[in-house]
Amino acid sequence: MKRRIFVTTALPYANGPFHIGHIMEYIQADIWVRFQRMQGHEVLFICADDAHGAPIMLAAEKAGSTPEAFVAGIAAGRKRYLDGFHIRHDNWHSTHSPENTALSQDLYRRLLAAGLIYTRQIEQFHDPVKGMFLADRYIKGECPNCGAKDQYGDACESCSSVYSPTQLRNPYSTLSGAAPVMKASEHYFFRLSDPRCREFLRRWIDEPGRLQPQVANKAREWLEGRDDQELADWDISRDPPYFGIRIPDIPEEKYLYVWLDAPVGYFASLKHYCERSGLDFDAFVRPGSGTEMIHFIGKDIIYFHTLFWPALLHFSGHYKTPDHVHVHGFIGVSGEKMSKSRGTGIDPLRYLELGMNPEWLRYYLAAKLNANVEDLDFNPGDFMARVNSDLVGKYVNIASRCAPFLQRRFGGRVLSPAGTHDPGTRMAVARSGSLLRDTCARSPAIRAFYDGREYGKALREIMALADAVNQYIDENKPWELAKLPEAETRLQLVCSVGIDAFRVLTLYLKPVLPKLAADVEAFLGIEPLQWADADRLLAPDHAIKPYEHVMARVTEKQLDALFETPKEAPMRSAPPPRPSPVKGEGATGADISIEDFNKIELRVARIVLAEHVEGADKLLKITLDLGNSTRTVFAGIKSAYDPATLKDRLTVVVANLAPRRMKFGLSEGMILAASGEGPGIFLLAPDSGAQPGMRVK
Repeated sequence: MKRRIFVTTALPYANGPFHIGHIMEYIQADIWVRFQRMQGHEVLFICADDAHGAPIMLAAEKAGSTPEAFVAGIAAGRKRYLDGFHIRHDNWHSTHSPENTALSQDLYRRLLAAGLIYTRQIEQFHDPVKGMFLADRYIKGECPNCGAKDQYGDACESCSSVYSPTQLRNPYSTLSGAAPVMKASEHYFFRLSDPRCREFLRRWIDEPGRLQPQVANKAREWLEGRDDQELADWDISRDPPYFGIRIPDIPEEKYLYVWLDAPVGYFASLKHYCERSGLDFDAFVRPGSGTEMIHFIGKDIIYFHTLFWPALLHFSGHYKTPDHVHVHGFIGVSGEKMSKSRGTGIDPLRYLELGMNPEWLRYYLAAKLNANVEDLDFNPGDFMARVNSDLVGKYVNIASRCAPFLQRRFGGRVLSPAGTHDPGTRMAVARSGSLLRDTCARSPAIRAFYDGREYGKALREIMALADAVNQYIDENKPWELAKLPEAETRLQLVCSVGIDAFRVLTLYLKPVLPKLAADVEAFLGIEPLQWADADRLLAPDHAIKPYEHVMARVTEKQLDALFETPKEAPMRSAPPPRPSPVKGEGATGADISIEDFNKIELRVARIVLAEHVEGADKLLKITLDLGNSTRTVFAGIKSAYDPATLKDRLTVVVANLAPRRMKFGLSEGMILAASGEGPGIFLLAPDSGAQPGMRVK
């Protein structure tokens, strides 16, 4: 039966470009969508930028931009990635849109009418300088357990203790450096602990096939609580200043928490597409509509998608709940977490800029993906071996071995085993027919693997078929048959069977390799392949076009360039100037323009902590507060300063210098100091009144 499917990928936060984890998820979903369309199903593939929240508001402020302009700039860069890796969403929108505002506020009103929203006073840390309440990530202080300094407001990285921000000793705001104060505010809560919600979620989670077993188990664990901790109600409001959607129908300025309006962005993007395309939005989102709603997400956002989101939708009484939530793991490199500074990160844009074939990556990721919540490891050697062996050495090799003979000797025309009556080729006909039948007969198994997201199993099956086709070619040796005048028919048959099997293998690979499949369709002179085409062969006397090589091999040089570590940067404290070229003249260099100077981002910074570095003769490790972030810098000023005297001093830092991996750690900037021909190093300091984060111009 024809299915109507609404597929989403997780909304990326609009505070930066895509990373390889985004690309992996989008490729996984794109493969599944392309496969479903090859079955003849109606599929809408939807995503959007997650554009709200305090982090974006603060990032825009740092960039000297409005939040609207900031997220628009991020959105403008998305297309290069998506097009580059052949990822084809039907619509890409934004949660900062009229559609999302209307739908989010409507959802809020429906939940309020259902009696599932209430208010209560809560106390939080408030930054008196920034004039805003502080989330845990913006508060640091001394761990209440071990006393470690500069620990975040929820957990200690030193002793792993978990605590609340109010338990920190000597807390300070990472945004301004100010000591936060406790302040009360009225917040809005969704009654997730309501017995109605708990009962519904039990049924929803237990629905067979809705969630992967390990995901369902985790959701049940959260639902039922652990260590006598009941499922908590969900705080769905935020106080100004905040970049988001206003809570409607109240006099106070309050905003919906970003995690309420973000998933509504799925519907907002769908509505935006439906209105432009003349489709019925309700037919996709209403209960009982017959549409399947399927989410592809990473394992870090399971909590929101298996508890809050289905409960919000169900108790609105107006929207269907997700039919399936497909969860994947993370991606690392050679057994390590991604790190650009260590050369273990994959920059998707650099991959494309190096001219590396995007379908190499699509194939490699697909070969590693399955239906479980497993982390995926990118191994450069394995990547090169799989692409070169499987795609080039097995699959593409079939066409390059057969097509030239058909083109040169038979005008590109294929011969069908059923239409071959030469007695001398009887055995070859039987073997040829058997090979094609076996290749086509694997269609149901491969289809089931794709449908179940067992891409690795599907590709192993396809490559086993490619091995069988290559074995058939090796057995019949067309290069030898071409030398025998009496073997003309057999030569044409063997090469025709190889090309037809190549067509079927292309069909099987098409969800993973859409660009290559299009090139092969053009070479074969056929219509775009659909899954049903696995049950039919090329027509007798069908003519193929001249063959051109469709895929090159991966080289070590390309991989070396992809994983090239950042070039060594200079010392992070300013070195002494070079001697003056003329005695008595100040040290000078070539003139620069004001545009050149403006490329250097100088910021006021407060020294939070200065420490000796074990094993280093000249370096101090300095922790800097830049107003809305902290940095670690290694500076060669040990001979001039006692670390204890530096705490709370203001200095100037080059804030946009590329991080440098040093022997003792990662240095994330350069503090400015002066020195001359005589002894002494002197830190530069701004005048009194300057605040951390201010731009030096």
